[in-house]
Amino acid sequence: MSCELTKRRRGFSLVELIVVMVILGMLAGLVAIRTRGYLVTSRQNAVKSEFATIMKALETFRIDQGRYPTEDEGLEILVQPTDTWPDGFLSKVPKDPWKNDYIYLVQDNRFEVICLGADGREGGESEDKDFSSDELQDDTQ
Repeated sequence: MSCELTKRRRGFSLVELIVVMVILGMLAGLVAIRTRGYLVTSRQNAVKSEFATIMKALETFRIDQGRYPTEDEGLEILVQPTDTWPDGFLSKVPKDPWKNDYIYLVQDNRFEVICLGADGREGGESEDKDFSSDELQDDTQ
């Protein structure tokens, strides 16, 4: 009789396996949710970092050329060589973390660089949140 009992208790029951799978699934879900939040935050921080780089290049262009680039020239002019900056003001025009182009606006000797977030459209929250270089300038003042 003890031999029969030993044979029956060697493996896990179906219920035990299902319970373990449910627990592992819940843990995986929690990890995925936390990781997504960190990914969104890191992309938003990358936008702010790129804004700072673009803003410095625009200010250097203004000092060198006496003006900001026009909207028609856009950010692309910052990679063009000049007499005083043979490598240009930027090595390349960056794309936002979602591989979209930044929007460059200039009016009355003032510029703004805009990122439209993950969806590439105006408005949105979380990953789709829009960013403006004006916000970064306000944070540093």
